Amino acid sequence: MNLIKRTIDGLILLKPTIFKDGRGYFMESYNQKNINKLFGDIHFVQDNESESSRGVLRGLHFQKPPFAQAKLVRCLKGEILDVALDLRKKSRTYGLFETTLLSDKNKNKLFIPKGFAHGFVVLSESAIVSYKVDNYYDPNYESGVLWNDTDLNIDWKIKADEVILSEKDKNLSPLAQIINPF
Repeated sequence: MNLIKRTIDGLILLKPTIFKDGRGYFMESYNQKNINKLFGDIHFVQDNESESSRGVLRGLHFQKPPFAQAKLVRCLKGEILDVALDLRKKSRTYGLFETTLLSDKNKNKLFIPKGFAHGFVVLSESAIVSYKVDNYYDPNYESGVLWNDTDLNIDWKIKADEVILSEKDKNLSPLAQIINPF
């Protein structure tokens, strides 16, 4: 597995070693011992999976402490643009975001530490996204940042009129209006 540190501290792209032959391919998709070597003593407690059609945008979500979550995200089918927004007040990259293409072709995973808002948009006809989290979900501690916050100016690689949102995501606030718990 190759690790690629991103510009924002803590974000790490994991590129798996893939063994291909005439039968197809083999790769180790998860190994707790390797994860602990990379990120310290982290224990993922829940796996989440979603299937979405082109244009579905989920995010930018986060859980407030004490239910903040680190995530390990991968795209099992299709292609997504994944976005991680740094909400850590003391970080030199507070308020900045990074985008990453994740797909069934590249098989990459993105590690997102606690203190980030996270979201993605489906760029292919459909996509299945799976992610591990290191803390349980609690609806009383959920929050998020508006996907089209003009101060952030995120290029989602899809036209705004093609974006499909949940009612909850339509009503999120811009970053400047959020009381930051990190």
